[in-house]
Amino acid sequence: MTKSINVTTLREMFLAAAANLAVHEEEINAHNVFPVPDGDTGTNMCLTAQTAATELAAIPEGDLTFAKLASVLTAASLRGARGNSGVILSQIYKGFADVISSLKEDLTPKVFSKALSESARIAYGAVNQPKEGTILTVMREIAESSVRAAKGSGAAFEPLLTTILERGRLVLADTPNMLPVLKKAGVVDAGGIGLICVFEAFSMVIEGKEIPKKAVAAEVSVSEDEKIFAADVHDLDDIEFAYCTEFFVKNLRPNATATDIDKLRDKLSKLGNSLICIGDLDLIKVHVHTNQPGKALSYALELGELDRVKVENMLEQNRKIKEELERTKKPIGMVAVCAGSGIKKIFRDLSVDIIVEGGQTMNPSVNEILSAINRVNADHVIVLPNNKNIILAAEKAKDIASRDAVVIPTESVAAGIAAVIAFDPIASFEDNVKSMKEAFAAVTCAQVTTAVRNTKMDGLSLKKGDIIGLSDKKILVKGSDVTAVTVDLVKKMGFDKKDVLNVYYGEGMTMADTEALTEWLEETCPDLEVIVYEGNQPHSFYILSAE
Repeated sequence: MTKSINVTTLREMFLAAAANLAVHEEEINAHNVFPVPDGDTGTNMCLTAQTAATELAAIPEGDLTFAKLASVLTAASLRGARGNSGVILSQIYKGFADVISSLKEDLTPKVFSKALSESARIAYGAVNQPKEGTILTVMREIAESSVRAAKGSGAAFEPLLTTILERGRLVLADTPNMLPVLKKAGVVDAGGIGLICVFEAFSMVIEGKEIPKKAVAAEVSVSEDEKIFAADVHDLDDIEFAYCTEFFVKNLRPNATATDIDKLRDKLSKLGNSLICIGDLDLIKVHVHTNQPGKALSYALELGELDRVKVENMLEQNRKIKEELERTKKPIGMVAVCAGSGIKKIFRDLSVDIIVEGGQTMNPSVNEILSAINRVNADHVIVLPNNKNIILAAEKAKDIASRDAVVIPTESVAAGIAAVIAFDPIASFEDNVKSMKEAFAAVTCAQVTTAVRNTKMDGLSLKKGDIIGLSDKKILVKGSDVTAVTVDLVKKMGFDKKDVLNVYYGEGMTMADTEALTEWLEETCPDLEVIVYEGNQPHSFYILSAE
């Protein structure tokens, strides 16, 4: 029996957790409550855990301590956190890390259980209105069962983890009885499944079992065309080495060897930082930041001829960048999360500064939203998450941003567009926040999409592939024809009685596809102004908003 575990084993447990979440990613996604293409709980937890695992794995063995593991685990999991489930997992990791950070000896079951209790406490604190029947409940019950199981001098990790998994699975199975929406959907909580995967991986490492491997999805990043001039600005005092020095060494002397290249690399390493010295006896490329560019060049000349020499004064570059930033700085900037070329163009045309790629099935991480906020050249930043599952990550990013920021909790791109239309560049930050919140709250939104699994919900029996119309995640209509379902949805929502209806058609749809809908609306609702936009959004045939 294992009475204690060292830091190396603990690292392996977190690496295994990421691997096990990757294996079960699609299974977890399939248990998402609503049968729409937003079933990404597994993906969010997987990517969050993978970010932490990647950085944990990079810690050199000689530097690996409980304090180092805790620091990396906390920071990396938060930077990589995606969606509500990912943020909650990062906070579970943080609570655990807070307890083990001061350990000087191996981890015991008693301290492990204390760490789990702190995980539950921190995770609950991360959610404004925590609901029972979710990953939070499963975590709390696991923590409580671990405290009981870890009592006594004979406690060992194998029975402790067995107890944790037994209790966790029982609570997970009972989540539909705690949360009516789960019962309606006929599923258990998806986040709870992911949490069980984490503890299953912990148990497998302790028992010496191998974790199956599966490649993890690639990171979602901020669009390249949204990267701005301010991305690489430093305080002048922070630039220790002022000259960015680059060159090639060619036509090496006849008696030169690979050892001479190594010696050049060693010499250059003493002159500055950001060193790259790669190549062979035919050609060597060098890049180094240094205060002695002449010495760097002279070292290279001992080995061969110089070619394409470039020496840039980074202090002067930075001064110019700062001057330009100061000249163009705005009082208020905006960040919006969205997907689809048409939707992005609308937000850009409405003066949104940075677009973060994301939405259904691809929730951006805390770090991606944080990076966008910090790159806006403004005193204040307004963040529009435009998806219910991104709001918590946006709030976390706002809390640690270097800019004064506020999150306007828009749950759809249509609500986000309504909010941005209300933005007044002359008004104060506070007045804009108030008016934008009022504007998006006054808009009613709906969408037409596809059911991704068989289920019964909201009085409807759905089959995978059915066209469904929904509002606020309540499914109102279903059918097999996009136009017919959209017409029914318009009636159900009372949009035909409104003054203005905005229609954003999605990826794979065309203006011609929308003509049948617009013709019906013009004939049936002559007083309704219908405005059609090319949204190109994935997963939704139409996004509708009415005022």
